[in-house]
Amino acid sequence: MRIKEVIKEKGYTQKEFAEKLGMSTVGLAQIVAGKPSYTTLEKIADALDVEIWELLVSKDEIVGKKDSFSLTCPHCGKNVNIKVE
Repeated sequence: MRIKEVIKEKGYTQKEFAEKLGMSTVGLAQIVAGKPSYTTLEKIADALDVEIWELLVSKDEIVGKKDSFSLTCPHCGKNVNIKVE
């Protein structure tokens, strides 16, 4: 999970980002350390202006790959196929 990295890349501290989401720093830390729901991932991705998959894997990790790949969802454990355009 790359949530913490993406927050930093976007120039936020965890405290600032938690405030942006309307939650406590402790609540955000629990999400970052745990297995957030898809709805929570959507909310975080929207607030950071990134695609959900960018919270799971970096662009550098997919460079040179074919036009699609799969990841395991950290919430439900199912494989998620991602098409890169």
